[in-house]
Amino acid sequence: MSSPVKSVFVVQHSYELDGCGETKFIGVYTTRQAAEDATRRLQVTPGFRDHPAEFSVDEFPLDLDHWTEGFVTEASV
Repeated sequence: MSSPVKSVFVVQHSYELDGCGETKFIGVYTTRQAAEDATRRLQVTPGFRDHPAEFSVDEFPLDLDHWTEGFVTEASV
């Protein structure tokens, strides 16, 4: 019997365009290997191939709060 999944791996692609941060949520994977495979598949596709090093793979344990400090909204003048 397999053990339950305790964490997932999130793939994102982030880069700066004209001074603004651009982030694309790629997907959620059950293993780091599957997440890294996704980055390799996408690194050769239009757009992503221009920024191949901008992928990130982050592990997130399940059933935990990952943002706990609240937030502040800043208005631009």
